[in-house]
Amino acid sequence: MNFFRTIAAFLRNPEYRELLLTTSAVICFGSASYHYIEGWSWLDSIYFSIITLTTIGYGDIAPKTDAGKVFTIFYIIIGIGIILNFINTLYIHYRSSRSKSKGHRHDHD
Repeated sequence: MNFFRTIAAFLRNPEYRELLLTTSAVICFGSASYHYIEGWSWLDSIYFSIITLTTIGYGDIAPKTDAGKVFTIFYIIIGIGIILNFINTLYIHYRSSRSKSKGHRHDHD
């Protein structure tokens, strides 16, 4: 339950919302690009965008066209900082929320 409260608080903060919007835009842009450049399904395109920018890279699918490979190079350079910043910010916010709630619990004990 605390996790959902943390997410809700994260979304109420304008700076966090802006970061979420930017991250979503980068993933949508990458997904649409892969869909049209490589001819992948939307699910494969979204999947590849996310695993690429989070540096997971399972290797189960990869761009086959030269255009797709060139796009991936630039997509990684531009997008990896944005997605990692988003993940780091979400983690810091979650950790901060947890430590605040633990502090409140100890005050009442």
